Amino acid sequence: MAEQKRRHIADEMEKRQDELDRRYEKQQIGKAEKSRFRVTRLLHRLKARIGQDAKSLRVYSILRVLVIFTMIRSFFTGSYENAALCLLSLILFLMPAFFEENLHIVIPTPFEITIYLFIYAAEILGEINHYYTMIPGWDTMLHTLNGFLCAAVGFSLVDILNQKSQRFHLSAGYLALVAFCFSMTIGVCWEFFEFTMDQLFQLDMQKDYIVKTIGSVTLDPTHSQIPVKVKNITKTVIYTASGRTVTIEGGYLDIGIIDTMKDLMVNFVGALAFSIFGFLYLSGKDRKRARIGNAIVDGLILHREDEPPAAEELEEEEEEEKAIRTRADPVRGKEKTSSKAGQSEEKSEPGNFL
Repeated sequence: MAEQKRRHIADEMEKRQDELDRRYEKQQIGKAEKSRFRVTRLLHRLKARIGQDAKSLRVYSILRVLVIFTMIRSFFTGSYENAALCLLSLILFLMPAFFEENLHIVIPTPFEITIYLFIYAAEILGEINHYYTMIPGWDTMLHTLNGFLCAAVGFSLVDILNQKSQRFHLSAGYLALVAFCFSMTIGVCWEFFEFTMDQLFQLDMQKDYIVKTIGSVTLDPTHSQIPVKVKNITKTVIYTASGRTVTIEGGYLDIGIIDTMKDLMVNFVGALAFSIFGFLYLSGKDRKRARIGNAIVDGLILHREDEPPAAEELEEEEEEEKAIRTRADPVRGKEKTSSKAGQSEEKSEPGNFL
């Protein structure tokens, strides 16, 4: 009797455990289906947002086809790292629409197209097609453009907050300084990333240069902080513990420091250029000064979706409407102007308007 009771209890526990397992499995399948649905819906929304602008859609479609073609070619040639870079590029192409969708901002068409071209030039042309080593100045051009674009982003973020704030108003010089510092911070963080990748995985993201002259206190035998200069270096021979010998013809191998400083310098140039344009843009709101700078900033500055006109623009519209009313009916226009200024409000008789 006791044995049957134990078996009954064991069967009940087993059935209960099976039921819990089925419920858990159903929940997991439901979560996976929900995740797939959310990702699919997000991709459709991002593609729909990209398609709202014909020019951006045209550039996006062309570059997307080129990247997919490069990915297929990389798979067939066995270059799986290049295929991964292509996949990363396709994901990065969706980032402008992703930020627009989630941050409720509008990225101007010139800025969005520039982002697409920058991604393609850096990942596909630079890394996969080896433009960084084949074309002198390719890396310099991209770092300069990066400094310019990052300054535009920093300028836009602070300008949006500045327009919406009721408690304080930042000057044009302060916004330009913040944009410059934001861009330089992004540039420094990127160099940190390159250094980390080089140290952990020896990727040589900080490209090495061959130099013919060095000066180092490490070579000072007296350890008195006196730099020892070595000039006209023609060859460097490296011996490894395994007995391997590596010869560097033409000089001594600089390990990344020249590339890092050059990148930061050109980032500085790009950030400074946009900061100047941004300063002129804010200090020349009458649109009569710095027209080239205003056109550049207008094509790059971000703003909120359905953003109402700025206070200055509203004042200009009111002045224009006031002038039109005055020209159409001088007596009525004068009366409305005086009433808004807080002067005496005297009602005119109907005969005065005839």
